[in-house]
Amino acid sequence: MVVASEKKFGGNSMTGRLVRVAVCSPLDGRWNDARLISKWRTLAYDHEPRVSIAEAEHRQLCGVLEQNGAEVLHMSTGSEASLDSVFIHDPSLVTEYGAILLRMGRESRAAEPEFHDKMYRQLGIPLYGRIESPGTVESGDVVWLDRNTLLVGCGYRTNAEGIRQLSRLLSPAGVEVIPAPLPHGRGPTFCLHLMSLMSLLDPNTILVDLAWLSVTTVNFLQHRGFRLIEIERTERDLLACNVLALGGGRLLAFEETPKTLIKLIHAGFDVLTTKGAEIGINGGGGTTCLTRPILRV
Repeated sequence: MVVASEKKFGGNSMTGRLVRVAVCSPLDGRWNDARLISKWRTLAYDHEPRVSIAEAEHRQLCGVLEQNGAEVLHMSTGSEASLDSVFIHDPSLVTEYGAILLRMGRESRAAEPEFHDKMYRQLGIPLYGRIESPGTVESGDVVWLDRNTLLVGCGYRTNAEGIRQLSRLLSPAGVEVIPAPLPHGRGPTFCLHLMSLMSLLDPNTILVDLAWLSVTTVNFLQHRGFRLIEIERTERDLLACNVLALGGGRLLAFEETPKTLIKLIHAGFDVLTTKGAEIGINGGGGTTCLTRPILRV
């Protein structure tokens, strides 16, 4: 079932009801191109992607989204695509005021914001701005705490200049952009976004990888009164902390993280699951990474 809505984009939220969302399947991301597949080691994938399995997992993900009332839009890429194009969340940010095209911190993903630009033009969604060199921002580092507050991770993918530009774009709209320092983790080759360490579940609750969040960020979140639920640490590399809120207390997570899922259920959430070993975990992305929310209400 797809819920009709006169509004086509916006939300300034991580937890409002998900009405419209874009995805990029492995085939749309050109995973059938042997040239792309051959680069899996340089992109720090765990193993060579098994395309047919990944495609089946992606169809399952889309099915869950549609069954829960979201209109699912499919984005195509171009010859400059990388394997990471399936992680459609990162190259742009949709706001109440239009789309912001970002500038990727990973060079292999440099072409992806232009795929998003083409999609937004086709959908009639206005361009609100873009991040320019030398700034970098990836949306995996961008978390709406509320409609007027953005917490933005500063690390290997998003730099201080990118955060400054994002703040300059959004401050006239009354949005405060707050930098959040990120740890070195496993180094610049591996993907460590802020959303690898925290996911909003509802307006008052955040799933966190507490051991890896900075003291500054933990203190800030606690001062704001958020309830923090800690993941099962043994499931860190299975993307346990990357959970997509569908709205109304309903969550979408990978079934490969059962101990964290139990914590979420005990906390009162309705947890839906999808397989993610090949489409997400292999490349370091979770359910949020595989979706670009366009409208939340």
